[in-house]
Amino acid sequence: MTILGSGQSHGACSLLHAAGTGYGSSMALDLPVAVRLLDRPSKRDLEDPDGLLDSVMKIWVSSGYDLPNGLEPEQLFWAVASKIPPKQGLKSSAAVSIAALRSLCDATGIELEVHRLVELCAQSQFDAGVSLTGSIDDAWACATKGWKLIDVNAESIESGVIMEGKGPESDDWFVTIVVRERRTKSPTLEDFQPFFNDFQQALSAIQEGDLLNAITWNGRAMSGVLEDFDGRRISNDAFVNGARSSGISGSGPAVVILSPSITPQTVNRLKRIFDNKQKKLTIIETKFLNSEGEDVDSD
Repeated sequence: MTILGSGQSHGACSLLHAAGTGYGSSMALDLPVAVRLLDRPSKRDLEDPDGLLDSVMKIWVSSGYDLPNGLEPEQLFWAVASKIPPKQGLKSSAAVSIAALRSLCDATGIELEVHRLVELCAQSQFDAGVSLTGSIDDAWACATKGWKLIDVNAESIESGVIMEGKGPESDDWFVTIVVRERRTKSPTLEDFQPFFNDFQQALSAIQEGDLLNAITWNGRAMSGVLEDFDGRRISNDAFVNGARSSGISGSGPAVVILSPSITPQTVNRLKRIFDNKQKKLTIIETKFLNSEGEDVDSD
C-alpha cells in the first residue's frame, strides 16, 4: 500500500448559522483531521455513510483536475483520522472535504488557492447532501485559522468574505464541548425563518466584534430551530456555573461552552455537572486556533 498524498484540516464551531440570515461565520478549533489518499484499501474501516469522499472525488474529476499516476477513481482509496465527532455541528464534513482535497493536491502536485479549495468543498457537500447552504463559512474555518463572516449569496467565494479576524485569544479561553446523542433529523430552511431576529442579533454581535455573544445568540436561535430544549438547558446550566458564552454549534447537537482560562475551576465544575452517563454525554476540551493579524473589514 502506497500513500499517494496527504492533507490536513481542523474542526470549527459556529458563530452564525448561514441558514439564519444568509450570512455565516465559524471559528477554527484545535480538532485535527488528516486524510490520506491510497492505492489500496486501508486496514482500518472507513466510516463515510453519506458518501462524502465519493463526492469529493467526483467534484475533483468533473472540475478537470488529474488523478495521480493515471489511476481511475475506483482505483483510489481513503484513510481518515479525525478528532471531530461526526454529525455534531463541529464541521466534520467540511474538515474531511478540505483535508481530502489537500491530499489530492499533494498526490498530483497541483497547488490550489484556499478560496478554490473552499469552492470545491462546498460543491462536494452539496453533492453529498450534507449541507443546506454549502457550508462555505465552515470550509473557510476548517481550511484556515481564525474566523470569517461570509455572504453565502456573493458572486464568488473570494468576494463573499465580508469580515475576518484572529478570534478570541486561545490562551485566554477554555473551550468545552458537550457532545450528545446524534440528532435524528436535520432542519429545513423553513425552520429558520421564525428565528430570524435572534440570528440577526448574532450577526450584529459579530459586526461589533463580540464573538462570544454571537455564539450565545446563535445557539439560542438554533435551540429554537431544532426544538432542542435539552441543549438550551445545558447552555443555561453552563452560564449559571461560570461560563461566559454557550450555544449549540452548527445544526447541533453539540453545545460549545467558553470559560476564562484564569478560572479552571469553572471547567472542572462543568465537567462534574455534565459527566452524566445516563444522558450519554461526552466532554471534549480544546482551544481556538487564532490566525495572524487583527480583525479586518473586507469592505
